[in-house]
Amino acid sequence: MTKTMSFAVVHVTIAFAVVYALTGSLLLGGTVALIEPAINTVGYHFHEKIWQRIERRRSQRRTAVSSPIISA
Repeated sequence: MTKTMSFAVVHVTIAFAVVYALTGSLLLGGTVALIEPAINTVGYHFHEKIWQRIERRRSQRRTAVSSPIISA
């Protein structure tokens, strides 16, 4: 958990620094630094769901290919 929190601080700091460097606005830098990680978290959730579906389908295909065909 410490590593996760450390990365979150780094992420927010970088987001703030980039926007501040581009705009010179503390308000805009702070706003983006807070909003961007929140949006990224939602995006990550859906990204993971999509990849879980892809992996499940791959696994099902491997199982179907490796299963012997039993004829009656």
